[in-house]
Amino acid sequence: MADRGDKAVSAEGIAAAASKASGGGLPPVHLWDPPFCGDLDMEIRADGTWFYQGTPIGRPAMVRLFSTILKREGDRFFLVTPVEKVGIRVVDAPFVAVDADILPDAVTFVTNVGDRVTAGPDHPIALRGTADAPRPYVHVRAGLDALIDRKTFYRLAAAATEDAGRSGIRSGGAFFSLEP
Repeated sequence: MADRGDKAVSAEGIAAAASKASGGGLPPVHLWDPPFCGDLDMEIRADGTWFYQGTPIGRPAMVRLFSTILKREGDRFFLVTPVEKVGIRVVDAPFVAVDADILPDAVTFVTNVGDRVTAGPDHPIALRGTADAPRPYVHVRAGLDALIDRKTFYRLAAAATEDAGRSGIRSGGAFFSLEP
């Protein structure tokens, strides 16, 4: 638990505050700059599984709620509400793109937390890693990326076309190379 002076901050307390603040859509976390209350024993593993105090969070609705109040500042990740901010650990990317609708001119990804994002200039696809072990990502929102899972990446590769000698995908008026 993080410590906020006289009160300990828990995942349950953050979830309750987030639920009030969200109003059904994505909360405006980019506008919130509450005081830092410490680090919470929460981690998002490379496979997209969220853990609290070493135990997987088994309620998808709770994970979705936490995902809506996730904010990145530099290399650190935080859960924020209008009144508190707690640090959490993210092993790789906070989300995983688990599926995609692949059309000739638009690729719309679905993440493990239910976000839908169409690749384009504001949501680029990027390859990181090495030539031997490339890791594909798509930008979801405000500095938060999703690792594109293997099956979805293979589907992208199968649908790839050539542009200037490179294999890739067109979406949102942009070409994204699928080669390292």
